[in-house]
Amino acid sequence: MGDLLERYRRKRDFTRTPEPAGAVGEQPAGARFVVQRHRASRLHYDLRFEIDGVLVSWAVPKGPTLDPGARRLAVHVEDHPIEYLHFEGVIPSGQYGGGDVIVWDTGTWEPVRTDDPRAAVRDGELHAEVHGHKLRGRLVLVRTGAEGDRESWMLLHKRDAHAVDGWNPEEHPRSVLTGRTNDDVAADPDRRWRSGAPAAEAEEVLLPDPLPDEAVASLEDLGREGTWEVFGRRLKLTNLDKVLFPGEPPVTKRELLAYTARIAPVAIPYLRGRPLNLHRYPDGADAKGFWHKQRPDHAPDWLGAWDNPEADPGETTTYVVADEPAALVWAANFGALEWHPWTSLATAPHEPTYALVDIDPGERTTWEEVLTLARLHRTALDHLGVLARPKVTGRRGIQVWIPVVPGYTFDDTRAWVEQLSRTVGKVLPDLVSWKWEVRARKGRARLDYTQNAINKTLVAPYSPRPAPGAPVSVPIGWGELDDPGLRPDRWTIRTVLDRLASRGDPFQALLDAGQELPEIT
Repeated sequence: MGDLLERYRRKRDFTRTPEPAGAVGEQPAGARFVVQRHRASRLHYDLRFEIDGVLVSWAVPKGPTLDPGARRLAVHVEDHPIEYLHFEGVIPSGQYGGGDVIVWDTGTWEPVRTDDPRAAVRDGELHAEVHGHKLRGRLVLVRTGAEGDRESWMLLHKRDAHAVDGWNPEEHPRSVLTGRTNDDVAADPDRRWRSGAPAAEAEEVLLPDPLPDEAVASLEDLGREGTWEVFGRRLKLTNLDKVLFPGEPPVTKRELLAYTARIAPVAIPYLRGRPLNLHRYPDGADAKGFWHKQRPDHAPDWLGAWDNPEADPGETTTYVVADEPAALVWAANFGALEWHPWTSLATAPHEPTYALVDIDPGERTTWEEVLTLARLHRTALDHLGVLARPKVTGRRGIQVWIPVVPGYTFDDTRAWVEQLSRTVGKVLPDLVSWKWEVRARKGRARLDYTQNAINKTLVAPYSPRPAPGAPVSVPIGWGELDDPGLRPDRWTIRTVLDRLASRGDPFQALLDAGQELPEIT
């Protein structure tokens, strides 16, 4: 077939455009598709199907639709590299296709009526069953004419169970990766592409503005206690030289507060608007801690709060809500070494915004076995076309966070995750126990779907853990599951900031990227 990307590369100057140069990849078991909303000289949508290790592509001026009565013009364009599946950003003016691009939809697809989709394209008719976040059901592409190297096709959606009369793609303008619109990307392209990097490492996410060095210096200049002005708030700090984490050297409260202030702008998006459970260790990580949920009466007026209207006598009536970076610094000063936000928002406490997979190792579970279970979930979620990201816990396990659209109940997400994890567990039944009691599991791992419940929490991204050296629960990319150096407690409050500076925040793709959970068959 020759170089399938030759025409793509010939059109672009990769010293100027952030698009990936790419290479022809291997065809996976479950082929993927992507639709990008692209504002170039004219607004259009780019529909791309993974075939033979590249993305076979059409430009669709009015966009694909679920409306079975609509007929869309689609212009067959050059094949694109597989790395384009996640390309989102701004192509500079003057470059081919200059303009802003978002990942409008993505998922998996299956060819219908053919075992050779490349031949179907060559013959002028492709039937595709798509499983995306927005597009689902049967799409059909039919060639209607050709002039030179320009081929005109017609795109339609079959009248099937997923068809919706009058469905307009312009009523669904946000990226399924980042939740941003094209205007957001054009104004602040915080997702960039490193063209020379491998696909698994090519995405680069820019972080919020860091805490000024002067603010950290003012903390260092304080004595054992004092008032620290940070993020526009004044916080009274105490016991700054107290050891909170044993180690060589030990970690003091002062160092914890400096880390918290630096990480807070990155962590707050995962806590904002959510009731917060604090795991407090005022005497340090080597002493017994306790859960603190009630917002204390002495909390500053500016600290966010949520009054629980369903609180029974003796239960928490008012929770802390960390809506700003200074709130997290307040929590750390209050002795909270761990931060546990709810997976639902205070505005809708019975509707989770994430479905959670908790890979909880048993006494006999090795780290390699934890990785194997995580990789099986990776394969299953990729096959389903579901956006998710893993996170090492800072202790022994791995968690997977899956953003969902509003409207699901905890019963819904718990049942879906149970079905997902039981399907994965059948592959290696000797590694997994479904028993509730720890003793009954006989040292095997548990795939804990029961965390999908109101006021059940998993530790927040970038939260410290109460252990020697102050390990941190860190989001990772799926490709990092194959890194031989990966460990659940690999990063600490002393090292994770360097990782962020070089790799960005993999969880940022989950923000405002709610999706419907597909049926698992």
